Amino acid sequence: MAASSRQSRSAWGLGIDAGGTRTRWALASTSGELVAEGSLPGLSALQVTTRAGQQAWREALGAMAGPVLAAGRPLRVHAGITGYGGGREPLAALIGTPLGLAADAITLCSDVEIGCLDAFGPGEGYLLHAGTGAIAAYIDAQGQLHRVGGRGSIVDDAGSGYWIARRALRTIWRREDEAPGAWPQSALAREVFEHVGGTHWDDSRAFVYGADRGEIGKLALAVAAAAATDPVALQLLQQAGHELARLAHILVQRFGPRPVALAGRVFDLHPAIEQACRAGLPRGVAVQRRHSQAQRTAARLAARAPAAAGAGVAS
Repeated sequence: MAASSRQSRSAWGLGIDAGGTRTRWALASTSGELVAEGSLPGLSALQVTTRAGQQAWREALGAMAGPVLAAGRPLRVHAGITGYGGGREPLAALIGTPLGLAADAITLCSDVEIGCLDAFGPGEGYLLHAGTGAIAAYIDAQGQLHRVGGRGSIVDDAGSGYWIARRALRTIWRREDEAPGAWPQSALAREVFEHVGGTHWDDSRAFVYGADRGEIGKLALAVAAAAATDPVALQLLQQAGHELARLAHILVQRFGPRPVALAGRVFDLHPAIEQACRAGLPRGVAVQRRHSQAQRTAARLAARAPAAAGAGVAS
């Protein structure tokens, strides 16, 4: 955590951007000044359907509460959460309890909605975000959110880190079926096996079925590391870029040409992903890289909310 200042009264807002790989938070004043920020392990709204998942939320938010409250007590929270589809309980309580805030002091939305507002004003442009999952989104001039993709790893999420990891493992093990013991000749297989911790199927199986979605998505780093010398790995990354372009292309078709912001850690993996994505977008559409600071945008939204004047504190 990095703290920049303290104020005489705690009319501050806390912003949370919860993703599958990492969760980031920020505390801001009513004037928009950043007070403090930090990061946590990845969190998802889907976790709260199980006791173990709720416990993971409690532990993460309990760890967050210490540095947040040391910098200043927020009066409201605005949280963008991956996998969020509506419904306040038990998420509002999980977030509010360690901070001493009532449920009505917590505003919940999807992480992509906060990402859109971080990149563009309403009606201005499209966000294409690729991390553990993949989604394109647009907030129109009336404030309505439109989304393409983001269906989760089982249904789609093509072009995401998880998708790249899954395709890499499938490619490697299909090749091993065809030519057992061929893996040492593949830079892709060597990098992936080093990441999963072994060269046998039992090692890959233990990794896939023992790791969470975010950890599996990090396997895309191994694919990127192999791409310099392995054309199969490079092709996987290019395919990811084409799949991501498809998402933004649909929004352009539906709502007309607007700038597209590329955000998320997948675009940091290898230049081939962005190159393929840009090539797949309609000619003339402006494309920009965006290193999202959605937690800061969320914090400023929370700080400016009417209840920041003093309502919403749990008794």
